[in-house]
Amino acid sequence: MLDVHASRTASSLQTGAAAGRWTIGDARKIYNLPFNDLLFRAQSVHRAHFDPNAIQMSRLLSIKTGGCAEDCGYCSQSAHYPTGLKASKLMEVERVVAEAQKAKDGGATRYCMGAAWRSPKERDMETIVAMVEGVKALGMETCMTLGMLTPTQSERLANAGLDYYNHNIDTSERFYSEVITTRTFADRLETLANVREAGIKVCAGGILGMGEAIDDRISMLVTLANLPAAPESVPINMLIPIPGSKLADQPPVDPIDFVRTIALARILMPQSHVRLSAGRTEMSDEMQAFCFFAGANSIFVGEMLLTADNPGEDHDSALFRRLGLKPMALQAVQPEPAE
Repeated sequence: MLDVHASRTASSLQTGAAAGRWTIGDARKIYNLPFNDLLFRAQSVHRAHFDPNAIQMSRLLSIKTGGCAEDCGYCSQSAHYPTGLKASKLMEVERVVAEAQKAKDGGATRYCMGAAWRSPKERDMETIVAMVEGVKALGMETCMTLGMLTPTQSERLANAGLDYYNHNIDTSERFYSEVITTRTFADRLETLANVREAGIKVCAGGILGMGEAIDDRISMLVTLANLPAAPESVPINMLIPIPGSKLADQPPVDPIDFVRTIALARILMPQSHVRLSAGRTEMSDEMQAFCFFAGANSIFVGEMLLTADNPGEDHDSALFRRLGLKPMALQAVQPEPAE
């Protein structure tokens, strides 16, 4: 149970987020609090909205790999960089659904499907819709990341039952052009607006370690928190330097700075799932534990993300046992009734 001070702290922070009044200055002050005070605030907010010992588990599958026309400097799948990754065709629906069933059997409650596209072509939409319907029929939450979406595409995916759409803003508006030049920051926000308007939940976060300043990380989180509605899921990635990519030689992120960013995300977006996403293979168990204490309550499970390594189920299960964590139960997601 929270003490009076913690309750008041959590209440005031919730009020600021709900009103959409976060400024860079306010967020910077929170970020720069003494570490123990920052973690106390973040944990207080977290406990006001979530079971502090429950972690939401998602599984990610690349349904179409490589050959992307975008020049995202962090990505192994960009056709602009000699990363050695071969392009593949869009996966068959039956295989995607079979992989989703395996993920569900392994404890995942949300299934995320990603395609390396600037945006989906009309000829692929029927297959994409069938994937969403097939995974929904298993009783799982569905998520997709397909690049930019038009309002019509967003509506079609919503009608198929898509629960979440992932479209990261990656970094601050100021630093964005240092990482990507083939689409703008405004393009990212437009897709998020199209998805939200269609009634799909938003999954949007960013990447740390691309050469950005700490203020860029703060600005990215303030942008997300001040959207008309904060994203329901906020993945925070640590850059995995890909040989051949533009950002291959970036130095690693300071662990304390990373934990501070997780804590700020929790405070600015109290009701969002904050996902400890790419880069966990480079994090110690102790660093991950700090992230969970700071308010991270979602991870990807399995040995692979889209193209990068991820800690396997055995390692995650062992860490969960050591920390007394448990998988978050799936709520209000049922298979669609047969007609």
